[in-house]
Amino acid sequence: MLCSRDLLAPSAWSQKPRLHGILKVTPTSEPSDADLSSSSNFQDANVYEHLMGRWSRRLAPLLIKFGGLDDGDRVIDVGCGTGSLTFTLPVFANVAAVTGIDMTESYVASARARNTDSRITIDLGDARALPYADASFDRAYSSLVLHFIPDAAKAVSEMCRVVRPGGTVTAAVWDNYGGQPFTRILWDIAGVLDPTLERPYFRPLNGPGDMAAAWRSAGLEDVEQTSLMVRMDFDSFEDYWMPFAHGEGPHGQYVIKLAEPARETLRQHVRRAYVANRPDGPRSMASVAWACRGRVPK
Repeated sequence: MLCSRDLLAPSAWSQKPRLHGILKVTPTSEPSDADLSSSSNFQDANVYEHLMGRWSRRLAPLLIKFGGLDDGDRVIDVGCGTGSLTFTLPVFANVAAVTGIDMTESYVASARARNTDSRITIDLGDARALPYADASFDRAYSSLVLHFIPDAAKAVSEMCRVVRPGGTVTAAVWDNYGGQPFTRILWDIAGVLDPTLERPYFRPLNGPGDMAAAWRSAGLEDVEQTSLMVRMDFDSFEDYWMPFAHGEGPHGQYVIKLAEPARETLRQHVRRAYVANRPDGPRSMASVAWACRGRVPK
């Protein structure tokens, strides 16, 4: 998985004096081309499981019910990550084969290590250049990855190419602006502490109607976009904060690249928002994903 320039935190930060009670932090350098072309923001499979894998497993059944699945289907899971959707697909139908593909090596290794189903294959590769022949699959799925891919339209086009005529292409992305308090807490507070910060709420395909427009532009028919909701249940603030502190994903990269005083100030403010008016402990947050499906023309 890749992140575009507007999703990456600056490579280093320096602390500035407080201005009218606001902690001001400014970038000291811009991300390099190497940073932009790498998948370094998603790198640790174990931390990713804590950050997102446990929630994508909750989303997977809802996405499959929306997209459909039949016995005998050959399915590709584009951007399979650690396998949340890949391993759920055979639970819903007696599929012929499932191919997961992701470009983060540690995620692929983790999914391969977990795999006990001979019908499942996990490959390393780029969603924008799928290494499969035309019409190789009956269905293509992608869960929570397209909004991290530069030129997401190319990935959608590739999904269409490898699915047979009459097959379906289904995907989901987080509604970061309107449906993910899990990250809004972090970015809203960071934006108050640093008024120059551009909050990365809108990403490719995650605005209202964006996916449906992309599906139609790719030539898909019978296009339908909807929203799916899961709940994220945390045991404590530390359970919530740990992936950020380890630098996983664009949110974590922003956190760990702050200077230590700024990072601790952000942490304390986010903790106050998490605990609200109760002692630290379990919290449950709704999280909404946009989902879209369409049929490849015959």
